[in-house]
Amino acid sequence: MGNSALKAHLETAQKTGVFQLTGKGLAEFPEDLQKLTSNLRTIDLSNNKIELLPPLIGKFSFLKSLVLNNNKLTALPEELCKLKKLETLHLNGNHLRQLPAAFGQLSALKTLSLSGNQLRTVPTQLCGLRHLDVVDLSKNQIQNVPDTVGELQAIELNLNQNQISQISVQISHCPRLKVLRLEENCLELSMLPQSILSDSQISLLAVEGNLFEIKKLRELEGYDKYMERFTATKKKFA
Repeated sequence: MGNSALKAHLETAQKTGVFQLTGKGLAEFPEDLQKLTSNLRTIDLSNNKIELLPPLIGKFSFLKSLVLNNNKLTALPEELCKLKKLETLHLNGNHLRQLPAAFGQLSALKTLSLSGNQLRTVPTQLCGLRHLDVVDLSKNQIQNVPDTVGELQAIELNLNQNQISQISVQISHCPRLKVLRLEENCLELSMLPQSILSDSQISLLAVEGNLFEIKKLRELEGYDKYMERFTATKKKFA
């Protein structure tokens, strides 16, 4: 991609606050974006070949949305955690194995998508995020859901297409969790905490494609209570 094309993109971004450059085969984060640290609200560099996010990402203090789907990121810099206004972070289809230790400092974060990475557990850092609405951790290599999940503030948690065989009973204590997606995992029915049905806020539980028949779920204690929540929610959105 030529310099003139990049320059045109930068000029547009200066006016609009949006820098979008997708599918151009970029191997690195454009350093010229540094000139726009106070302008940019949105950066979308999806479908490129970026392997590293430079520390300078921490300087975009007004950034609200960062989209880096389908790149080659294997790690994220700690500096990313300085983005106090960041509300949306999409990192689907990369090679991430973990999140930075300070990830819980992204205090404005509402939507986090990490589908199609190489995470092996639900990152504990997510539990510090008070405004989190949607977390997508589908298509990773997660095998169990730890006790810390009980502090997660998300409304929707997508864990479809992992290798989950164990879930902490603490998940039923999530204060705002309404939608829990666990399709295509390795769950036996005995490993699904009954408190999800009988004693949680969850009103949509998606568990198709595990090691039990769905109709067996209906025989569990608490299923009636779950159905009450499910039906009440459906009416609300109808």
